[in-house]
This record gives sequence, structure tokens and C-alpha cells, in this order.
Amino acid sequence: MELDIKMVKLEVPEECNIILGQSHFIKTVEDLYEAIVNTVPQAEFGLSFGEASGDCKVRTAGNNGELEKLAGEKMLEMGCGHSFLIFLRNAFPINLTQRIKSVPEVVNLFCATANPVQVLIVESKQGRGIIGVIDGFKPNALETEEDVAWRQKFLRDIGYKL
Repeated sequence: MELDIKMVKLEVPEECNIILGQSHFIKTVEDLYEAIVNTVPQAEFGLSFGEASGDCKVRTAGNNGELEKLAGEKMLEMGCGHSFLIFLRNAFPINLTQRIKSVPEVVNLFCATANPVQVLIVESKQGRGIIGVIDGFKPNALETEEDVAWRQKFLRDIGYKL
């Protein structure tokens, strides 16, 4: 059996984040939509789901047409069944990941980030699947005491710590 490894780049639009995961069943689209709007009502988003049986369509939903179109196009480019992609604005993944993980169809998350992402995809005669992601860039040093102080201040400045 021959396998080919491909890479698809996900460029994250300004002031956006993405969440990439694996799920099963066509109901994923509606359940993820509800999870997002019920958790962070002001969030703008577009999401897509790659169907792995039946018509094998890319299913989309969202409340922002630009982000919905982008999610659908990128899912079609990846071509991986039973995966989903969310482009998110006015919300952070930290506010949604636990809720998304609790959606019954969701199997796992590959990443939740504002960084550029490279999705590693393996292709066989049957289809394609995500084997991993490269999220952002390679770390280049250990943090210093000054870096620790900056990190702690930053988390408090944005309201995630007291």
C-alpha cells in the first residue's frame, strides 16, 4: 500500500483563531454551531466539516459569511473526512475548547491557535486523514526571569489571572 504525505497551510486571518479537530457524523455541523453560540454569543465564526461517507460533501455553517467560506475552502483543500475546522473572531479558543470537546461527535482536537498552521495529511487509495499539525514556530530559548515576569503580568493584564 502506498501512502503520500501532504501539507496544507492554514493562514489565520488577522484577529482570528482556528480550531481543528476530528469528529464523526453529519450532525457535527449543527452541534458545533450551537456549542459556539451558546458559549460565546458575540463570537463570529465559520465552520466546516468534511463528510467521510455518503455524498462526501464539505458541510459548512457560521454567522460570518467570509469565515464560513474560508473554512469550507480550506476543508475542501485538506480533503480529510470526519474532520472539522473553525475560524473564530471575537472569542478565544480557551473559552470554547472544553465545550467543543463535550460535543458528542467530537473525537479530538489537533490545535486551537492564532498561529499559522501546517496540517500534515496522509493520503491512501481510500482517502485522506490528518496525522498531525505544526502550530506556529520552533521554540528558540528557555525563558528568563524577565520573561516569567512578563508572562505573569500579561495574563493578569488580559484578565485571565487575578
